[in-house]
Order: sequence, then C-alpha cells, then structure tokens
Amino acid sequence: MKTSSANEPATIRQAMRGEPMNGAEILVAAMEREGVEVIFAYPGGASMPIHQALTRSTKIRTILPRHEQGGSFAAGGYGRATGNPGVCMATSGPGATNLVTGVADAFMDSVPIVAITGQVPQEMIGRGAFQETDVFGMTLPVVKHSYLVMDIHEISRVVKEAFHIARTGRPGPVIIDIPKNIQNQVAQPVFPSELSLRGYQLPPKADPVALNEIIGLIKSAKRPMIYAGGGIISGNAAGELLEFAERSQIPVATTLMGIGGFPETHPLSLKWLGMHGTVYANCAVNESDLLLALGVRFDDRVTGKVEKFAEHGTIVHVDIDFAELNKNKVVKLPVLSDVKFALGELNHLLAEGGYQRTSKQFELFPDWLEKIHQWKERYPLDFKDTDKAILPQHVIRLLYELTNGEAIITTGVGQHQMWAGQYYNFSDPRQFLTSAGLGAMGFGFPAALGAKVAFPNRQVIDIDGDGSFLMNIQELACAHVEGIAAKVIIINNQHLGMVVQWEDRFYNSNRGHTFLGDPRNRERIYPDYVELCRGFGVKCERVVEKKDLQGALQRMLDSDECYVLDVMTPFTEHVMPMIPAGKTYRDIIIDARHGRFEG
Repeated sequence: MKTSSANEPATIRQAMRGEPMNGAEILVAAMEREGVEVIFAYPGGASMPIHQALTRSTKIRTILPRHEQGGSFAAGGYGRATGNPGVCMATSGPGATNLVTGVADAFMDSVPIVAITGQVPQEMIGRGAFQETDVFGMTLPVVKHSYLVMDIHEISRVVKEAFHIARTGRPGPVIIDIPKNIQNQVAQPVFPSELSLRGYQLPPKADPVALNEIIGLIKSAKRPMIYAGGGIISGNAAGELLEFAERSQIPVATTLMGIGGFPETHPLSLKWLGMHGTVYANCAVNESDLLLALGVRFDDRVTGKVEKFAEHGTIVHVDIDFAELNKNKVVKLPVLSDVKFALGELNHLLAEGGYQRTSKQFELFPDWLEKIHQWKERYPLDFKDTDKAILPQHVIRLLYELTNGEAIITTGVGQHQMWAGQYYNFSDPRQFLTSAGLGAMGFGFPAALGAKVAFPNRQVIDIDGDGSFLMNIQELACAHVEGIAAKVIIINNQHLGMVVQWEDRFYNSNRGHTFLGDPRNRERIYPDYVELCRGFGVKCERVVEKKDLQGALQRMLDSDECYVLDVMTPFTEHVMPMIPAGKTYRDIIIDARHGRFEG
C-alpha cells in the first residue's frame, strides 16, 4: 500500500508507504494499531531501540515512572479504570523482575495489561549475560500468556494476539519479551487484519436448560441471595445485574473486587461480605437457601472456612473461567458462561414470567427481606466518632460527602483499604481500584496515576496508609513532571495498622516490628511527608486536629495539581467487623457497642 495520511502516526505512515522498519518500529506501529494511547516505560540497555521508536510516535504518550513496579501498577490502574489493556515496559534483568509484582497483581484480579520487556541478544540467552533473566519462565505462573519473540516477522502477529488475549474472556496480563537484536533487525512488516488462535476459544454461552433451572430455583426459594464478584465488572454486566436484582427482588452482596458492580445506595444492596464485610451481608449469604454466585472465585477472604460457607443453601455458580467452577467450592449447579449473557437471558425469562422491574416493591420475599432489615438495624456499619482525634472512618465518610460519591478511589493495602471499601459508597463499576487478590502494598498511588491519565477530568484519589504510600513514593516525581493531578490521602498512624490489629487480637499486643516511626523519638512524625513532598515539588499539608479536616479536604479537591493530605490518626483503631482467618461468619468480631454477635 503506497498511500498515506498526515493524520496517521509516523510509524503507521512508514508502514503504509511500504518502507522497511526495524523490530522496535514494528512493535510501536503494531501497538498504535491496537489503539494504545499511553505506555508506562522505564528505559534501559535492552529496551533502548523501542524507546527510540516511541520518540517518533505521535499517538502513544510515553510516561516515565520512577520505578518499574510503579509503571506496572500504573498500567494496572489504567486497565482497571478503563477495561482496556494498560501497557508497561522495562529493560531486561532487574527492570523485568521489577515488573513482576504488578503483573502478579493483574493476574490475581483479572486485569488486562500487556507488559513488554527487553531481553539480551539471542546469542547471549542462557549464558548468564549482563542483566539477563528468564522473564518468560519466571512469570509463567502469573500471566495469562507469554511470548519470547525470536523472529522479527512475528512481532506484528504477537502484538495483535497479546492484546486480544489480555482483553477477552477472563482478562489478564500478557508478557512480550523481545531480544535486543530482534529490535534492531530490519524487515518489511506485514500487519495481520485477522487472527486465529488455535486452542483459544471464548467460553460457550450459558445452556438454556441451566438458565431455566435457575429460574425454577428462584421460584422455589424463600431466602435467595446474589453473591457478585469482579466478573460483573470485567464482564461489563453491571446493568444486567441491576435489572436482574430489581426483577427478582433478590438482595446483593458483592466481593471486594465486585464493589461498584451494584449500587451500594440501592435498597437491595448489602455492600460487601467477607473478613471485613458487613455483618448483614455475611449473615444473609450464609443463611440463604439459594446462593447465586456470579463472576466470583470463592476466595478465602470471603468464605472463611470454606466447607462451612453457605453450607445449607443451593449454590449456583456462573463464571467465564471453567477452571473456577468447583475449584474452591463444589456447587449444585455450575454454569460456564459469559456472565453478561447469562444475566441478560435470565432477565428475558423473568420478564416473560411476569417479573416486573422495580426498586420499590418487596413482595416476593417479604419475610426474608424483613430478616435482613433486622440484621441491618442490629449490626449497622458504623463507628464511635470523637470530638478531637481524627478517625479514619470519618475521613472517608467526609470525603464521600464532599465528592458526592463520584470520585475514582484507589487504595494501598491494609486497614485504610478496608475502611475505604466500607465508608465510601460506590455506585459505578471501575470506581474502586484496589489490589484485592495479591494485596500488594505500594499499589495505590501508581494506580491512581494510571486512572488519572485515563480520566483526566475526574477526581482520582488514592486513600493510602503511611506504610503503603512510602513503598512507591518516588512516583510523586512522575506525577509532578507529567502533570498528573491525582490526589492522595495518607491515613497516617505511624504503624503497619492491619498487622498491629492482628497483634492486638491474636498476639497479646506484642509488637513485631510494626512501628514505622522513629523509635528514638516516638513523638516525632516520621517520615515527614510534608518535607518529602516539597522535595518532589508536590503540595502537601498535614492535618492533626479534626476541626481542620474538612477545609483541608476541600483544598485538596480544588487543586488542579497532584496534592497530598497527611492525616494523623490513632493506631489503636481497628477495622470492624472482622471474621478471623479460617473461621465462619458465626465467629465474627463486632464493635463492643453492639454487644455480642448472636446470629
């Protein structure tokens, strides 16, 4: 093809003119064809040719993270917020290994990312060359697929396949490892318009017989519940779930990954269940006689003692991944299907059966809904506020009010993560971005950068802990230099809060290296985030007294630049409720103000 367009990126125009390109240029052109708009890439010797090609792209924005892990988390934040693959890149050896935590995080939470790594030249592979690691081999357990490109003519096909695999079916990370000599070789590129992947088939649609059986189970149930997971969000099925719940009048509890898949302000919402989920969600799921598990994996943080989880109910499990069916929990009716399709068909069947869509009529299961209402009244999700000390729950509830519940929230991992999920009511999918399966500290701020790049006109706020935030604090430089106006609220208690909580509950409060401050001066706030942020050119203010909190939050929200709010909170506060690991919902620990849990 000899024609060209001035509107096309330089690398695509070069390919359209039929000009030879080196491997790096072919890679960039292939990414442009896949619609890539941003790549988080840290350069090094084995990836320099690709960076050189990126400097000539007019379509792809290259963002320089200050650590490869920050780049992989940012790509994950972009992928979670958009549903499209986030892209990151690093050089060989330590650069590639620094990506692995972000890749594993994406794998655990089914997030689409494409991670590109430079590799030593082909003739040096296996010889222990400088900065050589077998990234293909070491990432096999935590990727959806891997490629080691050994022929320049395979680059365009590999890129097309990688993005297709990352975003289809159950999403996940894909690695592309490219030796440096392949990047420098020159060839005439051929870009495939179609692809055929032998053995890679999207799962079949739900069997009509199974769907009709589900309708029959609903009709005979007296205490039905919906248990909705991250598959609702990655499957773009939130609209179908809302209609299904309103037609069937079945209450909904989500997982941590499913937060936002069902509006938490809806009368049928029980928020989320599991170790730190609501008492009423845990009670309702475990005492249901029909549990519709949609896009979930029966994670141990949800089930506790798995053999006792929902032991008296009939369980239906709908999932896109055959490997998840009957893996952690053997169920009565496993259904292999895209959850959006299954719910759409169920909605048609309900409509044909005369089930009207409403959010106000509670006529189908009145006794069950009344029982749930009693649990909500008896065991509310609340906290005992104070006049002086700033409690983390209060910070998040006030943030919810000031943002009208419309912000995209990212988190680190720990107590602040749980409080963010509890006290910020989420109404939309892809609004709560958190490292749920891997539980990777340091995730929150880089993920916020990725989300903010994807949605520059929305408020994106990282609710973080002082321990988690410090792990990738270098990305303040990325935010400042790139002009990424993500915000941060540090819930600063000078401790590893969640570990302290476990020490208090199970280790007689014996501190096993969980104090993050300066042991020589425990009254000093350490590290000093105000001074650290100043060094990065980022505005930061510290809030110690409750009366100053609302004004500081508003200043943070009004800023058009990256802004950090360091909020001092007591380390003695615990996340409640709590189901101890390996226990059942009947062992739940609740706030002493509500007495003893009676079930």
